[in-house]
Amino acid sequence: MASKPCSTFFTFPLLHLVMLLLLPLSIHSHSTQHQEPFKSLEGCHKGQTLKGLHKIKQYLEKFGYLPHHHRNKTGSGDDDTFDDSLESAVKTYQLNYHLNATGVLDGKTLHDMALPRCGIPDIVDGRSSMRSGKKRHLGSMHHTVAHFSFFPNNPRWPPSKRQLTYGFLPGVQVIGTQNLRSVCKSAFDRWARVSHFTFQETQNVNTADLKIGFYRGNHGDGSSFDGPGRTVAHAFAPTDGRFHFDADERWAINPVTGAMDVESVALHEIGHLLGLGHSSVPEAIMFPTILVGAKKVNLHGDDVQGIQTLYNTP
Repeated sequence: MASKPCSTFFTFPLLHLVMLLLLPLSIHSHSTQHQEPFKSLEGCHKGQTLKGLHKIKQYLEKFGYLPHHHRNKTGSGDDDTFDDSLESAVKTYQLNYHLNATGVLDGKTLHDMALPRCGIPDIVDGRSSMRSGKKRHLGSMHHTVAHFSFFPNNPRWPPSKRQLTYGFLPGVQVIGTQNLRSVCKSAFDRWARVSHFTFQETQNVNTADLKIGFYRGNHGDGSSFDGPGRTVAHAFAPTDGRFHFDADERWAINPVTGAMDVESVALHEIGHLLGLGHSSVPEAIMFPTILVGAKKVNLHGDDVQGIQTLYNTP
């Protein structure tokens, strides 16, 4: 369109008006295409066999709700039978995401499974849980029940590492370096305000405690990205320090229709770098999913309680 003479616009004004009106709809369709993959499974329940059900099992395996390489009696990798173990896994998923725990693949459950999310499992090695229900005492008479979680064995940075350095890996260039530095600094500053940590950027990424980069597909860390949609980033527990964005996503510095907000995702993944697992509080930064185009950068009380409990700080 841009290469045609300007007079074309005036020759067909109605056509261009229609195209402009339709443009937001096409962008919205792109941003919600992730909701389609599981649609045909809506209403599926225990005892049924339905083509494509194995994809739900693969999803639940990946995020910790089923044992890795779950198989039925036949040992088939494409098992489309809704068995007891799948029903139990679906119920656990529904509890974590505040859905009706029926064990049935209803529309809301399938919608939530298709949302963009962190690649770290909700349940790690069958030991961690989004609904930890830990009690944090606030004074002699009061307490609150929180739903933050930690990685198995509660890995933490040692007391001697109160200042953590971070750097940017060469990886894939997706957004401008200065923009990336700015939003990551903002995300680190938010965690610094509620923890005993300080964060300092270093130019020598090889010696940095925390290493940030954009990658596609299988990038050598044992946790491949899956292209546009679904898994948008992941980070490793202390003291590994690796934090990777999926370069196949559409990224933006501020909320943009159809794009993931870099700072919102960075804030979540930094929580993992510090030792936090996922929270079952939807408003918490450590909740596993985020909407396309949303900006979510205010740490919730559950996030604050989690980091302070893990490091035994006020």
